[in-house]
Amino acid sequence: MIMTPKPLICVPILKKDREDVLKVATEAIKLGADLVELRIDALLDNDPQSVTHLMEEINHPIIATNRMREEGGYFMGSESERTGILVEAADYADYVDIELQTNEKLRSEVIRATKSAIISFHDFERTPPRNELLEIVRRERELGAIAKFSVMPQNRQDTLNVLEVVNQNDNTIGIAMGELGRYTRVVAPLLGSPLTYASLDGGSAPGQLDLNDTKEIIDTLMAGDY
Repeated sequence: MIMTPKPLICVPILKKDREDVLKVATEAIKLGADLVELRIDALLDNDPQSVTHLMEEINHPIIATNRMREEGGYFMGSESERTGILVEAADYADYVDIELQTNEKLRSEVIRATKSAIISFHDFERTPPRNELLEIVRRERELGAIAKFSVMPQNRQDTLNVLEVVNQNDNTIGIAMGELGRYTRVVAPLLGSPLTYASLDGGSAPGQLDLNDTKEIIDTLMAGDY
C-alpha cells in the first residue's frame, strides 16, 4: 500500500454558457470530483458579477482560472481586466490559479486576494530541461501554496523528469501532456502531487484521462490491489 495522502481530483470546465457549465459541474460532482476548475476565460459572459454568481450556483470547491492566451487561454481583454476578474472571484474560490509569467504587480494582487494560490506554468511545445523545471517550481513555491507546471514531453525521459521534480518538491503538481505523458497524471499523485485533473468529455488538455478511470487507477495503486 502506498502511504501518501489521497490526491484531490479536479474536473476542468471549459464551456461558454452558464447552463453548460452547471451541467458539467453537476455531473462532475455526482461522479465524485473533489473540485471543479472554472475556466473563466472560456465564458462568453465573464463580467465579475456574473462569474461570482455562477460560482455560488456551482456550490462545490472551485479552482478559479482565467488563463492567459500565451499559455493556452481564451481571454480577450487586457491583463488588468483578466487579473481583476480573478481578484473578484477569489472570495468564492478555494484556489485561484495564476500564471507565473503574469505581471508581478497584477500577480501579487491576485495572490493577496485568494485563500490559496496555485502558481502555474504551461508549455505546449516542449519540456524544459530538469534544472529549468526545478527553477520554475522554486519560484512558484516562493509565491503560492501550490506550484504547478504542465509541459509537452518529446520523449520518455521528459516524462521521467516531470515525475522526478514532483517527487523532490512538496505541494507540486507536475503534468506531462499528450499521449506520451498520460501516465504521469496518475503516477504523479503517488509521488506527492496534491491534485490531478480529469475530464468528463474529452479533456481540457492533451492526454487528460476520464474521471472514472482516474479515480479507479489511483484508488487501485494506492491500495496496492494489483
